[in-house]
Amino acid sequence: MKKLLLCSILIVVVTYVVSFMFKRIDPLKKFNFNEDSTIRVKKTSGDIITIPFEDYIVGVVSGEMPASFDIEALKAQAVASRSYALTKMIQNVNNEYDVVDTISNQVYQDDETLKNKWQSSYDVNIAKIKEAVFSTRGEYLTYKGEVVNAFFFSTSAGKTENCNEIWGGNLPYLVSVDSAWDEISPVFNTNKAFSLNDFYAILDLPYQDKVEINIIDKTSTGRIKRLKINNKEFNSSDIVKLLSLRSSYFEIGQNNDQIYINIKGNGHGVGMSQYGALGMAKQGYKYDEILKHYYTGVELSKM
Repeated sequence: MKKLLLCSILIVVVTYVVSFMFKRIDPLKKFNFNEDSTIRVKKTSGDIITIPFEDYIVGVVSGEMPASFDIEALKAQAVASRSYALTKMIQNVNNEYDVVDTISNQVYQDDETLKNKWQSSYDVNIAKIKEAVFSTRGEYLTYKGEVVNAFFFSTSAGKTENCNEIWGGNLPYLVSVDSAWDEISPVFNTNKAFSLNDFYAILDLPYQDKVEINIIDKTSTGRIKRLKINNKEFNSSDIVKLLSLRSSYFEIGQNNDQIYINIKGNGHGVGMSQYGALGMAKQGYKYDEILKHYYTGVELSKM
């Protein structure tokens, strides 16, 4: 009888230990985050300010997405921005600040900046942004219990990109998905032109009459990764920066002493397309459906 009782107790203890080992601990609880938390923002001026977390999200949605966008797209942006901010807070918990207020993280604009930007439209616009933020208050994205690093960008070239093809690393929720809605974007197709002399000067190439372009490597969706121009090798990121192109999805052509570049999309292409979100919202999709389309296998969680 004692042996049977001992075995029963042992089974219960082992079961508890095993279940504890495999139980995922909510990272927000681990770091004591909640919807009333604050966030430390390093401004362009160099000042570090501490502000309520949800007020920060209002400033980010205002800075990252036009207030004219459909409310469901704005809600999707709020949840994506909240998720991204939480990952930065987890990463920087022991650092001096959590985020910067530029595109290096997310663009944050304070109330004074927004009043200057929107002028007479301020009251209407800020009310709409606050509706999107506070109607999703405390909501963020998780993948198998972990907070999602919810990257986003302006406009795809018809498909989003696999994270590992753009930056390396494997985040299973940041994989390529269709995004045909982006065709509504005013920057879905853009063009740039350079004189042959200027083109060579910008790229630090010796002059020759005929430009030779050889694509070395592309992503699975067609974005250029590496190419040769007149036998000099470039990463596409270098070309994008030097020529101020909107994305790495481009074609270069020559007409006599003119260089023409056709660009498709705007931004890095990883995660949620903002104009794709707008297009989905216009077709009746709700913010959670938009998010689950662009971030594969995610769930909505709440603080």
